This record gives sequence, C-alpha cells and structure tokens, in this order.
Amino acid sequence: TRYFVDHRKVRVVGGQGGGGGHSFYSEPRKIFGGPDGGNGGDGGHVILKADQQMKSLSSVLPFYQGFHGERGGSKNCYGANGAYTYVKVPVGTLVKEDGKVVADLTQHGEEYVAAYGGAGGKGNRFFLSNENRAPTLFTPGEPGQERVLHLELKTTAHAGLVGFPNAGKSSLLRAISRAKPAVAAYPFTTLNPHVGIVHYQDYEQVAVADIPGLIKGAHQNRGLGVAFLRHIERCRFLLYVVDLSVSQPWIQLQDLKYELEQYKKGSSERPCVVIGNKIDLAQSRINLPRLKEQTDHRVIALSALTGDNLEELLLHLRELYDTYVKTEQSRGQSPVKW
Repeated sequence: TRYFVDHRKVRVVGGQGGGGGHSFYSEPRKIFGGPDGGNGGDGGHVILKADQQMKSLSSVLPFYQGFHGERGGSKNCYGANGAYTYVKVPVGTLVKEDGKVVADLTQHGEEYVAAYGGAGGKGNRFFLSNENRAPTLFTPGEPGQERVLHLELKTTAHAGLVGFPNAGKSSLLRAISRAKPAVAAYPFTTLNPHVGIVHYQDYEQVAVADIPGLIKGAHQNRGLGVAFLRHIERCRFLLYVVDLSVSQPWIQLQDLKYELEQYKKGSSERPCVVIGNKIDLAQSRINLPRLKEQTDHRVIALSALTGDNLEELLLHLRELYDTYVKTEQSRGQSPVKW
C-alpha cells in the first residue's frame, strides 16, 4: 500500500563525464598518423518533472544517480552523453535546499534540473599543437553535481474543506465525490489530506481537498499543526465546515479564520462559503438563524449523512469554480485542471 507522503529528503548526484580517449592513428604506409583520441561524453542530468498523474511523493526514492558519459574512442570518436534521469513529482511540489526554495513546480510538465552531469574529459587529439605533435595528455571526466534536496508537496486542489475535528468534512467529501476518507466518531480520524473529484454533466471536474482537522493553536504546531495547513495555501477557494449542533457554532468559524490568518496573512480573505453540517439534528435548526446573523458569508445548511441540500452546495461550488476560471483567463494564465 502506498501511503500519502508530502515530505521527502532526496540526495541527487549527476552522472560522471566520460574520460578522454588516448590513441594514435596508424595504418600501413601511414605509421605516424598523429593523435586521434576523442573527447568523453557529458554525464546525464537528474531532472525533477511535475506530472499531473502523481498525487503523492510516495514513489520518490531517497537517492538518484545520473547516467555516466562514455569514454572517448579512437579515430576522433566522441563518447556518448549520459541519458537524463527524470524523477516524476506531483504538481505543487516545492524544492528546497538548505531551507531556501530553489524551485516551485506548479505546472504540468514543468522541469527543474536537480543535479547537473559532469563535463566529459578531453582526448589527446584536443592537445595537438605545432609545438606538441604527439601529445600523450588526456583528461578524465568531471564528477557530477551532488545535492541534498527537500521536497515538500502542497496540494493543488480547487477547494479546501476547513473545519475542526468531527465537523463532518470526511462525510461531506464522501457524499459529493468518490473519495473514501475514513469516518469515525473520534477526533483526528483523517491523518492525511484526501482529494475528491466532483464531476459535472459538462465533464468539468472540481477537486476538493479534505484537510485534516484543525484545532486552536494549529499555527503554533498544536495538534496536527502546520503539517497540513500548507495544503490550504494552494486552494483557490475555501469551504468552512462547522458543526451546527454544537453551542455557538459561529465561534468555530471565527477560530478557523484566525488560525488561517496567523499561519499566512490573507488566507482567510479568499472566496469562501460556510457549510453548516448536521442540519438533520434538532439543535442545528435552532442555531442556523443565529449563525447567519453572525457572518456575512453565504451559509449553506446541509446534512452529509442524509444528503439533505447537497444540490445547493454542488451548484455554488460550480459558481466559485467558474469565477476562478474566468479570473485566471482574464490574467492570461491557464487555470488548474484535473
């Protein structure tokens, strides 16, 4: 079983360049033909490539070695260059070295050279001159670049489900998509982000990420902490899920916004909708009008368990997605597609 992995430490080493050739041309009636050792081939690079099909860093290995270049041959033949080694990573992967971001792979097919291959050595033909008609000097290939990189994945879903533990995020994701996150009557059931795809009749697909439950002080690394707060960074709009059956559910909404704002300024100002879950309970119907009074955002009351009012959420989700697509196209950028 491959588990969701959003952190990887990778050591990458470029391929070594091939050594230069050392030979002298000789045939009947032309004994002193001169040096003819060719140059060695360059070592292959190790390249990180963003791939839409990859959803986790679980398949990324801890070590990659580039292919070596071939040695230069006689008759001025150059050695072949080493082949490139491609490492597929999910879209939304950050590449860090010594704590600094060196690459951000946000588009499908985007590449980053993690380690360059070494240059090939020079053959003795390279050192031929009028002063030295029979050079015996040749150079070895250079070693490839060696680096230790930290890969960090930030989920690139369109919408992020944000809420406290047991608010019903996983149940809601199960109801609107085919994703199967665990559902149970205890907190922190979801330990990894799950992405569900909502399908529409015109074949448009909206990706919704179920972010593991936040608690007060999450921005200070309490509970599951900032380990999953970063997955909200790439979400284009947010779905705040609050439990209507608890006393004062609007306090949950304020706390969620505060945690997001403390983690990254401006996070709580993104387009959003408030989802009041568990409307099938009696206490929830009492709290609903008071929640609407306490917030300026649109409130959609539903029940993930019984399926009540899911249609309104799906229609509004599509409105948020269409607005996002138009905004990106007006800026001349291509929107993220699943």
